[in-house]
Amino acid sequence: MLLMLAKWLGHDIRLFNVFNYITLRAVLAALTALLISFLVGPWLIRKLTELKVGQPVRDDGPQTHLVKAGTPTMGGALILSAIGITTLLWADLTNHYVWVALITLLGFGAIGWVDDWRKVVEKNPKGLASRWKYFWQSVIAAAIASWLAWSANLPAQTELIVPFFKQIVMPLGGVGFVLLTYFVIVGSSNAVNLTDGADGLAILPTVMVAGALAIFAYVAGHAVFSKYLGLPFIPGAGELVVFCAAMVGAGLAFLWFNAYPAEVFMGDVGALALGAALGVVAVIVRQEIVLFIMGGVFVAETVSVMLQVGSYKLRGKRVFLMAPIHHHFEKKGWKETQVVVRFWIISMMLVLVGLSTLKLR
Repeated sequence: MLLMLAKWLGHDIRLFNVFNYITLRAVLAALTALLISFLVGPWLIRKLTELKVGQPVRDDGPQTHLVKAGTPTMGGALILSAIGITTLLWADLTNHYVWVALITLLGFGAIGWVDDWRKVVEKNPKGLASRWKYFWQSVIAAAIASWLAWSANLPAQTELIVPFFKQIVMPLGGVGFVLLTYFVIVGSSNAVNLTDGADGLAILPTVMVAGALAIFAYVAGHAVFSKYLGLPFIPGAGELVVFCAAMVGAGLAFLWFNAYPAEVFMGDVGALALGAALGVVAVIVRQEIVLFIMGGVFVAETVSVMLQVGSYKLRGKRVFLMAPIHHHFEKKGWKETQVVVRFWIISMMLVLVGLSTLKLR
């Protein structure tokens, strides 16, 4: 929106042409999302408290979490609003990748909103039934995957890139690409949601991964840099830098309120949406495997739940004291803040490993 205005003014005032630079708009997007969240955050927390939109807490979880009962949740609406408004302000709205990312973010956010609303407002402990949650996730992910496959006009847009190996590229074809995209979006969405179980645990790794994906998007959308680094050139992907920057700004602002002891939780409305957004950006810039590496904490949380459920059903025994795995460490005596900070450190190292694939090829 502001880009179009700047381009119009740029015909007469050359100074406004500076807004054509993606890097500048990315910085402004991060600052705008940060400012929106800081301004609206306190009001939203007060409103959620007045409406008694409180977080339910599992009785079988760590005892230290019982004091969290009643803490306002659904704060992810703040993140989504900040990202949405900021992207509309600073991104190129003629770029279809921007709309794909926004639709994915808001679509999965809507699913999370219904789930949260039923849990905390209608007092239905099950929220949105799992089968319906998965159904709507599948509908949105399949639609996005199909659109990306249909709109692809270069082989590089549907090939699987293997990190660290410059010459290994796997053509997926239309069906293969749709299936991979579907599993990446749905999988990353649920992985972030499973991780969101301690104050600040999910949001900072999300910010770090989003920041790293912004770098990949910039390289993928730049013909010279992508050729130099041996990455596929995806025309238009660079505009996702603005979207990722908005995620970074909104996420950091939310961490201000979500840091221990949390004043607000993001809820499914935030976790499902942010995970799906990371997934769709990774797909567009052809870095699905790198997302798997950088989001290693999310992967570990998901795998721990799968192992726990599978082991209990098959053997009647649990692998962990409690799943997801961050609760296991709390049960072993780690303080919540220790778990969170240590998982942050692991995420930072994994993001650096992911970024190293830009050059180590």
